[in-house]
Amino acid sequence: MVKFSKKIEYALVALHYLSNNPEAYFSARELSEILNIPYEFLSKTLAKLAKSEILISNHGAKGGYKLNKSPRKITFYQIFASLEEHLNVVECLSNEDEICQRSAVCTIKTPMFQLQNKINELIGNMTLEDWLKFPTFDNAINV
Repeated sequence: MVKFSKKIEYALVALHYLSNNPEAYFSARELSEILNIPYEFLSKTLAKLAKSEILISNHGAKGGYKLNKSPRKITFYQIFASLEEHLNVVECLSNEDEICQRSAVCTIKTPMFQLQNKINELIGNMTLEDWLKFPTFDNAINV
């Protein structure tokens, strides 16, 4: 099963919120409380996003985090890479150094590799702006 980690999930929630409030700075503590995300976890995630220049980090009394660039210019690949996360359909595609014992007789290696390439292409092309166009869950259940 292809599944986002909690780190990616929380990053997307925070980025979504910051995208809807582009001019304001929010501290990790504020975002943690507003979004109901554990502070320590979110703080580390936001720091990584700032280090990779997806976010701007300002210190001081009126400091905090905000987007560094337009949601149109932030790809899911950049988010995954900044958090050192990978989205792999099967374990053997996650570590090139580790060779599967079934590799010689594997009947699904080629289709899984092709599926992985499609997922990588989607992640590389999908932007935060694309993500923001999806209806919220509350709106989606009424569609």
